[in-house]
Amino acid sequence: MTRYARKFFSALSLSAVLIAGAAQADDGKKVSIVDDRGVTVEVPAQPKRIASISYFADDVALALGIKPVASTYMTAGREPDFLLGLTAGMKQIGQRAKPNLELLSEAKPDLIIAIRRYTVGNAAQLQNIAPYVAYNMELLEESYSETAALSKLLGKPERGEQLNADFRKHLAEFAAKAPKDKHPRFLIMWGGATPFAFHTENTSASIVAAIGGDNVPGPKTPVGEFGIDLSLETMLEKDPEVIFVYDSGPDRPHESNPIWSQLSAVKNNRVFYVGDQWVETNGPIAREIVLREAAHYLYPDTFPAVDVKAEAAKLIPAELQN
Repeated sequence: MTRYARKFFSALSLSAVLIAGAAQADDGKKVSIVDDRGVTVEVPAQPKRIASISYFADDVALALGIKPVASTYMTAGREPDFLLGLTAGMKQIGQRAKPNLELLSEAKPDLIIAIRRYTVGNAAQLQNIAPYVAYNMELLEESYSETAALSKLLGKPERGEQLNADFRKHLAEFAAKAPKDKHPRFLIMWGGATPFAFHTENTSASIVAAIGGDNVPGPKTPVGEFGIDLSLETMLEKDPEVIFVYDSGPDRPHESNPIWSQLSAVKNNRVFYVGDQWVETNGPIAREIVLREAAHYLYPDTFPAVDVKAEAAKLIPAELQN
């Protein structure tokens, strides 16, 4: 690297730190929290400029009546319906697995809320821009704790607890209404030559299982990952009756495999390409919508079809929608 380049990047790093310091100087009060890395982070007591690496912080903040200043995306150019497309009004800072730190710095956040597995590698750089808090965002039980923790961090702990209580109530109500004599075998997956499927503890899979679905991959091992590579041969052996595929675009190599057409879900037109709320399900808006969609897809004669935007509008304050 040339001397000029070293000076340039050094200045850029210093600039990022100074920007972050100015953003945090608006309110000198700070609080300490421990995030899902087990790291203690000093954060502003009343953060005003939230940056979200993943849709989770967007989801929680919007449900609390707060609009983040910056967000990553899942698929470029696609604003998620479950957030009413409001991410279009936030600074776009790249795909969630590879956020652009320069764009993030330009947003001048005073708090960064991030998905842990994609950001631990550049934690120090993120922390230089603004206080950085990372959550796992993988399991249903984490959804409750993470929603409560972030709501408290954003100054609205009571609202966070109410959102959690409401969802527990709704989950129980849908489970009680679901047919007791039906337990459709289901699968939630990323598409690909070898699909990646999700264990029952994963948030979206937990919701489907809670209303009577029988998850083909089953539970994870105590120290295992939340998902597993599942060959189409194994999939055919288990033969799911309903398949949910995360819709990441037109590239669907799994459909080219001749085994795919032999699956019961495919034969019976019960393969559903689902939106970003099925991927980023840990927030209060996403999980409510996934619950309603899952109920309809599993039991279409019992539960009505879902208007995602209409459901989202019930949870996002009207003043943010205008």
